Amino acid sequence: MTGRAELTVGEEHTAPRVGSGRIHVLATPVMINLIEAAALEAIERLLPEGHQSLGTVLNVRHFAATPVGMRIVATAEVVKVEGRNVTFKVSAADEKETIGDGSHERVIVNVARFDARVQRKTGAT
Repeated sequence: MTGRAELTVGEEHTAPRVGSGRIHVLATPVMINLIEAAALEAIERLLPEGHQSLGTVLNVRHFAATPVGMRIVATAEVVKVEGRNVTFKVSAADEKETIGDGSHERVIVNVARFDARVQRKTGAT
């Protein structure tokens, strides 16, 4: 199972805009967000009603800069499913080269039960 997400880098996606640096290139947090979107695309449609996946582990490298105006594509491939945990091999590339890679893990949760736990934590119930 694989997923894919794409983005054309705009000024709003740059490091100065998101607070992760001063150079006007794709910010690492934006690349990470696109990687997570690719992982969602790979599995969310297959989950039972009332279930979602949540990111739990992200281990990525961002090793090449992407300028404003260039398109990037993130991919996520399921490499292991263990109980409720799903592990992905992930990568991101711009129009010229691979810009990042690594692994990502997500856990499948029952949304109602998860929300009830969050509400207990905030004291709302």
